[in-house]
Amino acid sequence: MLDIQLLKKNVEHVSVALNSRGYKLEAGVFQDLEMRRKEIQTRTQNLQAERNRYSKQIGLLKKNGEDTKILLDKMSINSLELKSLESDLSALQLEVKKFLSEIPNVPHQSVPAGSDEKDNKLIREVGELPHFNFPIKDHVDIGYGLGLLGFETAAKISGARFSILNGDLARMHRALVNFMIDIHTVKHGYMELYVPYLVNANSVFGTGQLPKFEKDLFSIEREDGSKWYLIPTAEVPVTNMVRDQIIDKADLPLKYVCHTPCFRSEAGSYGRDTRGMIRQHQFDKVELVQVCAPEKSYDSLEMLTTHAEEILKQLGLAYRVMLLSSGDMGFSAAKTYDLEVWLPSQKCYREISSCSNFESFQARRMMSRYKEPGGKPNYVHTLNGSGLAVGRTLVAIMENYQDDDGSIVIPEVLRKYMGGMTKVLTSKK
Repeated sequence: MLDIQLLKKNVEHVSVALNSRGYKLEAGVFQDLEMRRKEIQTRTQNLQAERNRYSKQIGLLKKNGEDTKILLDKMSINSLELKSLESDLSALQLEVKKFLSEIPNVPHQSVPAGSDEKDNKLIREVGELPHFNFPIKDHVDIGYGLGLLGFETAAKISGARFSILNGDLARMHRALVNFMIDIHTVKHGYMELYVPYLVNANSVFGTGQLPKFEKDLFSIEREDGSKWYLIPTAEVPVTNMVRDQIIDKADLPLKYVCHTPCFRSEAGSYGRDTRGMIRQHQFDKVELVQVCAPEKSYDSLEMLTTHAEEILKQLGLAYRVMLLSSGDMGFSAAKTYDLEVWLPSQKCYREISSCSNFESFQARRMMSRYKEPGGKPNYVHTLNGSGLAVGRTLVAIMENYQDDDGSIVIPEVLRKYMGGMTKVLTSKK
């Protein structure tokens, strides 16, 4: 959520910044809300001053033994109007909160202006693209050929956009999770977490998925009329651990890593990536989350991005780092780097991680703050990134490490997690 003071001080500047990401700020609506707030505030202050005068006058009349009925009646009318104004102010505050909650974050000054992914900026390319002396297969044909990947049974059980991994392919999926977690905990210093996969509305509001993106979430109705939401990413439960907290600055930064399944309805994406495991309703991610002081957050973004890159480097996968344009960023982000891995079958790079700094945007929604000794509480900055999306990493390994006999060579760093195996061969009947 944006700092309301930004809008009060310079709504035109904010409007221009948001235009760069394709959002039209209804400045007139905000100015109307602000005018109504000032009117209520002014009237309230006048009534409070009037009540204080009446109180003093009533005291004097009582002291002199004079009749106070007229002033008491005025006090009663005054109190009724004050209560009415309090009610009006509460309703107005809800309007303001709703208005603010649907405004995206303001892009950082280093973010390139643009309308979509065509305007993203290449930061670096890492690794050499593989060359094959045999016809390339995509991950679907490789998995089918090995008898280790299926979609028909998954569709029978659940529906479209689900998959089932068998045998050594499922083992490699698990090996990737363990490998990623070990790198991020041992080498990068993150604390591993296990978190709920169902969260309440306050949690998905806190990280910015509600109210604007409810259609993208899977939800479960509860008996009391509220909802549980299946997490779209571990970002939601992990970041909300610091909701409604004031953290000692000496305890910052907080660094967490968490493996979870992720659930997304993929509303509006039908027709895109319908083949295979690229875009599914259920997939796994290893998520990195950092909570830090504001002056450290952009250094933290660079560091977090290199932590995600480390996984790709150790797996020997070619990738590139893209700085997203203002029009391609997520709702809550102020700046985002995408890591894109090379997929030989598509002859292009595909997103495998997004690393974002949200500045204080999420913290304001969550009321998450820090405090220095003797100082006033201030909002933390929050960051997250995939380290990595497990299914897409598996897809990248299947395609980049495919052999001419239909097998998959196992990257060396994964072999200890797979009992010393060097190849994934056809399924054992």
